[in-house]
Amino acid sequence: MNGEAVIEVCEIFGPTIQGEGALLGLPTVFVRTGGCDYRCRWCDTPYAVDPAFRRHWTAMTATEIFAEVRHLSGDRPLTVSLSGGNPALQPLEGLITMGRAAGYRFALETQGSVARPWFAQLEVLIISPKPPSSGMDCDRAALAAAIEAAGEAAVSLKFVVHDDDDYAFAREVAACFSRLPVCLQPCNDKPRLPGRRGEMDLERLRRLIAKTLSDGWYEARVLPQLHVLLWGNERGR
Repeated sequence: MNGEAVIEVCEIFGPTIQGEGALLGLPTVFVRTGGCDYRCRWCDTPYAVDPAFRRHWTAMTATEIFAEVRHLSGDRPLTVSLSGGNPALQPLEGLITMGRAAGYRFALETQGSVARPWFAQLEVLIISPKPPSSGMDCDRAALAAAIEAAGEAAVSLKFVVHDDDDYAFAREVAACFSRLPVCLQPCNDKPRLPGRRGEMDLERLRRLIAKTLSDGWYEARVLPQLHVLLWGNERGR
């Protein structure tokens, strides 16, 4: 592939709106990479995580990925969201450099388990530390290193909240990085699998809003997964 690094790609789609986090509602093309170093109990994208789905992933170069992004966007620069899985595991520096030279903006979401020097080339880095309900341990040192690697990029924290333990975890971690904006969203534990359409648990969202307000945690923004609200758990939406 002309000497370029190979990136495992699960899917590329859009433009659509960003459905969650700090960029909610923003027109976006998504590049979802394959592979993850976590195995969260309630993962809603197992097809981008589980090696059993690897036969559906495609090995692509940055040039090939960017050509598809330009095609989907009609060659009009917009925001490209790098997601997964954990996109920090993939060699994405060349894609970011190529895209930014053409006027595209790049946002990446990761759990903060791996820091990369090229995080500093992003416009936006969204760190989503995994709470106790995920079954994964949050490495606080790795999280701090990922935030530090972002340099001047806009960094925000996004927490999935399933229960009171997750909420307490979010408050504790957010307090350690008090300069960073915080988004909370209720856990969506319905995987996005082919042919499966789910619905958002609005009661869980209402409970999270009520708890945040009753605690006076006014610095946090409570947001739905807008794409789930609109399209259920359909893939590529």
